Amino acid sequence: MVNSGRFSGMQGLFRAVLLCLLVAIPASVSAEGPKRGSVTNLPLPRFVSLKSDKANVRRGPSLSHRIDWVFVRRGYPLEVIAEYGHWRRVRDVEGATGWLHYSLITGARTALVTAENVDLFSRPDPASRLNAQAEKNVILRLLECNVSWCKVTADGQKGWVLKDGLWGVRPDEVLE
Repeated sequence: MVNSGRFSGMQGLFRAVLLCLLVAIPASVSAEGPKRGSVTNLPLPRFVSLKSDKANVRRGPSLSHRIDWVFVRRGYPLEVIAEYGHWRRVRDVEGATGWLHYSLITGARTALVTAENVDLFSRPDPASRLNAQAEKNVILRLLECNVSWCKVTADGQKGWVLKDGLWGVRPDEVLE
């Protein structure tokens, strides 16, 4: 029998219903809670940062796979979306994905400024003293975050910044 790709009869109906159910369930949620990596048992997706000044991003999870591009900024935030052995599939701020060896990333949390400028305040309050400003594409080290604000540091400057101008931390994420 040649599979035309179409569903037929009861078997086809069952497959169609199953497919609809699978599409409706978010990939990061299961009956047991958030999805976890099969290698590390850490949550997926999760944010990490680049440990090295240079990291080859490969098409697949091995040295034999082609290098698609190279990251060249230590501390650059990445999102781990899959694991395979010593390899981690990562996504960058632009949504591009590829595979990195686990030794090239660290759990140290950073965020990338995505707004034109963000203000670093002395407290998590826009009425507090302005310590500094960070421009678009600056990498900030995350020290802690509450629901709306993150305490960050960069180039000797420290302060609180609103999350909505950052990539590398989830909107509802709290870091202590």
